[in-house]
Amino acid sequence: MTLTTVLLITLSLLSGTQAQKYSATYTYDPVNPTSLPKTSEKGQLGTNRCGSGSSPSSLCQNLFVNSITDFCLYGPPYSNGKNATIGETERYEVAYCLKSGYGTRLIPDGTIKGAHWIQTPDYVQITGWGDFTTIGVPKGDEGGELDPHGADGNGNPIGGLVFGNSFNGKYIQYHEWTNYMSATEFCIRACKPGKNAKKLCEHIYDVMGCQWVMPGNYDLGYFDSCLGDTGLPMGIYGTSTFHQGDGRTPSAHPAPKSSSCTRVASLTSHAPLPSGLSVSSTVTVVGTGKSKYTSLIASVISLPTTTPTPAHNVTSFGAAGAAPTTSTSSSSGAVGRNADSMWACFGVVLGSLVGAILVL
Repeated sequence: MTLTTVLLITLSLLSGTQAQKYSATYTYDPVNPTSLPKTSEKGQLGTNRCGSGSSPSSLCQNLFVNSITDFCLYGPPYSNGKNATIGETERYEVAYCLKSGYGTRLIPDGTIKGAHWIQTPDYVQITGWGDFTTIGVPKGDEGGELDPHGADGNGNPIGGLVFGNSFNGKYIQYHEWTNYMSATEFCIRACKPGKNAKKLCEHIYDVMGCQWVMPGNYDLGYFDSCLGDTGLPMGIYGTSTFHQGDGRTPSAHPAPKSSSCTRVASLTSHAPLPSGLSVSSTVTVVGTGKSKYTSLIASVISLPTTTPTPAHNVTSFGAAGAAPTTSTSSSSGAVGRNADSMWACFGVVLGSLVGAILVL
């Protein structure tokens, strides 16, 4: 083996190791949310410079985990009920939040059926149930796990950032976090920066599910906020570490003790989901080998209306790395002989979203 070959192999291994690391730090300023970069990773579908307010077509990929009444979850950017499972869209998920002001989509009222916040010295965690078909997760989807690493170090979703302000009232970036989503169950844990953060927010148990990875309260029918002890690191049992695929799966760790629990009456985003809303998409994979390109064209059909609809900004994304372009369109009027019994629909073309997927 020549010296050149050894050097090439060494550089390749170092490059692969670096790809798994996640070290970029960003500061979220609620007074100036546009201070974040447009994107934080190559190949990112959406954006981190999300502004304020909210939009049902937002491609914001920032999560905020602040309290039982102020948190976000990841969900599909598109759905026709078939090709938008968490596993199929994990690289492209966008943020859905309970509060407006982050530039994200909103979680429709009534989506979450039970949610339980717990703050420990080392992490914050929310567990619960809901009907996440309202944010595009297909019915029956058993879900998957999202984290800031992914197979290539760019994260699932690529470029997803998580922030929170519950520890000292000031926003921090959570470098280690994990969010499991299915059609009916969710859990999210964001770990305070520190030596134990990676172990407490481990991301290698993507098929184990919420109640094994984050033991806690999953009761339906109410919403509460508690203080708690730090739980045992997921998958670590004494001196042994469990790995998916091992012959025997150990039981989940017991849920840590909690105290000082208070209930809230409801979780409200003031974003009802209209019964006429549907989202459809077409996905085409082009190319073979190391360069595959996924072309996505999504369209949105809105609710019925009897009044003119306002103008909508439509953002089109070209090839990976190209700048988005924005145009304005509008639609007006009820149609039919009886406006009270007829649907008026308009379509908004979100554009062609093209991303390169590197086959490792």
